[in-house]
Amino acid sequence: MVIGIIHLDLAIEHAMSLKDKRAVLNRIKDRVRQKFNVSIAEVADQDIWNVASLGVVMVSNNQKYCNEVLDQVLNHVRKIGNCEIQDWEFEYIVADD
Repeated sequence: MVIGIIHLDLAIEHAMSLKDKRAVLNRIKDRVRQKFNVSIAEVADQDIWNVASLGVVMVSNNQKYCNEVLDQVLNHVRKIGNCEIQDWEFEYIVADD
C-alpha cells in the first residue's frame, strides 16, 4: 500500500477577505475531488486571507500510479487559476504487508 501526499502552498493575491479566500478554495477543492479520486483539505493558514495550504492525499497499491495522479492534480490546480502555487512537496508512505 502506498499513501501519496502533496502539500500545496498557495498565494491568493486578489482575496480581500476570508470569504474571497474560501470561494477560491472551495472551487479548487470541488474540481479536484470531482476529477480525481483523492482527498483534499485546507491544512494550515485558515485565518490568513491571502495564503492557503492544501493537503491532497491518495491511497494506491502502486507508487508510480500515485505519483502520476498527484502530478495531474498539481497541473490541474495550476490551470484552475485564481491563485498561484508558491511551493509544493510530495511525500510517499509505503506500507509493506
